[in-house]
Amino acid sequence: MSNNILNTIIQHKLVEVAARKKEVSFAQLEAMPRFEQKLVSLKASIQQVDKKGIIAEFKRQSPSKGIINAQADVETVTTAYEQFGASGISVLTDQSFFGGSLADLSIAVERTIPVLRKEFMVDEFQIVEAKAYGASAILLIAACLTAEQTKVFATQAKSLGLEVLLELHDASELDHICDEVDLVGINNRSLKSFEVKIEHSLQLKARLPKEKLSIAESGIYDVETFRLLKKEGFDGFLMGEYFMKQANPAAAFEAFTQLI
Repeated sequence: MSNNILNTIIQHKLVEVAARKKEVSFAQLEAMPRFEQKLVSLKASIQQVDKKGIIAEFKRQSPSKGIINAQADVETVTTAYEQFGASGISVLTDQSFFGGSLADLSIAVERTIPVLRKEFMVDEFQIVEAKAYGASAILLIAACLTAEQTKVFATQAKSLGLEVLLELHDASELDHICDEVDLVGINNRSLKSFEVKIEHSLQLKARLPKEKLSIAESGIYDVETFRLLKKEGFDGFLMGEYFMKQANPAAAFEAFTQLI
């Protein structure tokens, strides 16, 4: 995803969220049934020895890859993710660029494992939405936010009982890490060129605070890469495209987990 695309998404998201805030109030979100439910910890699930450490993603499309799988059923796929040992589920809720929705999130949270709302967070309203729809954690993308905004958003998330995964792309974003962040993801794909460089991520991981769980993101397309990242100390692995590009993502996830 290039910086130009990222800027386009952010500008679109600001307009989209402003419109949604006119339709739905904070009070309405807080009155939703799932708002008061006890959340399942993504951080704890990743650390469970009987889990795979995989945050398995449901994603229909992306700006860099186009249509990945328009036919996949969110209930079928996320049920398989749970059944075959995923530590968590990631659900894209952006519709315009990723083909996702809050409806997808509503279905995914019916599973018993924690669900990450993967979204371009630009407003605190979206964090309350995540809580109202039953997510256990939110994603904050450092490239979309200042370090100060990251701190504010993460603090609000924690006040609601949500966990926070902060996504980094390079060393210039290390200053976004704050006490309120639970997990730090390193995206292996360059924002500028779309190129995947595992070596870059390994170098950046060495600079992460030891107390933060580390998550490898993007470009994990085979067992060898997974094993390398695990050997180098990554705690978790956010994977989606590898499974979703198959005709049967559920079967693809099952097969992968039997190999690692």
